[in-house]
Amino acid sequence: MTAGVPRQLVHRAAIAETFPTGWSRTETDRFRVSAQWPRVHCLHVSPDRTAYDPLLVVETVRQAGTLLNHTEYQVPLDHQFVLQEFRITTSPEHLDIGPAPAEPVVDITFSDIRHRGKRLVSARYEADVLLDGELVAHADVAFTCTSGAVFSRLRGGRTAATVTALPVPPGLPAVDVGRESAADVVLALPQQGQKDWQLRVDTGHAVFFDHPLDHIPGMLLLESAKQAALARTGPDGDRIPVSFDTTFHQFAELDLPTWIESTDEGDGTLKVLGTQEGRTVFECVVGTAERSAILYEE
Repeated sequence: MTAGVPRQLVHRAAIAETFPTGWSRTETDRFRVSAQWPRVHCLHVSPDRTAYDPLLVVETVRQAGTLLNHTEYQVPLDHQFVLQEFRITTSPEHLDIGPAPAEPVVDITFSDIRHRGKRLVSARYEADVLLDGELVAHADVAFTCTSGAVFSRLRGGRTAATVTALPVPPGLPAVDVGRESAADVVLALPQQGQKDWQLRVDTGHAVFFDHPLDHIPGMLLLESAKQAALARTGPDGDRIPVSFDTTFHQFAELDLPTWIESTDEGDGTLKVLGTQEGRTVFECVVGTAERSAILYEE
């Protein structure tokens, strides 16, 4: 494939943020999606431009699943997908940036498909992401699907036009969370006596809010989990995040403060919780790997 797919099929507004380039069916409920990754990106490429970020793989898998739902399972474009679980393990030693944009393929198998009448209402899919024949990541994703009308009722009248995000508080130093620009820091500087971070929700961010939303997007929550892990281990520490086992419990609202806390679970694993008004909106177990081991494997 030599061109990107229509951006509407992956729920993106910007062509530059649309990564799949095509797809084909390989067997019943099995597909291969081709993609292309940019060599320069404010979020999905390391500050020194030598490696792709693991969350680029997450976004590619998300877009691939959305694409197939619309094209192969005939889900109308006005329907909404609600993530329930997103589990992924990546291999950073295979995420180096080369002399040309990387062109991964995503092999996807759908299962647990449920319909109400002819309409798909939920499913699960597993994805293997391969780059130059090497397994880059394995993912397991569960989601539900609702019509625009049902989604509106579910959201109780909340829309992008009627909900206003809270003011964005000052952030942690960018270097502390593996970022180059302060605009990409999603964790606020804790106030005196606080141990948790407030999530910085900047609706003007061109990647997280590629288009207006009525809630905090899942990719922003995952970025907060990654940055929380880096803030605990240190940007120059001996471990880096490589896996994310995430459960989304409820919508994260734009007009409520979201608090991010992390707990060291041992063995290089951190548990990150996001809460609003005392209720857990998501939880993510972040697995890390030794930086030196990855460099050695390269």
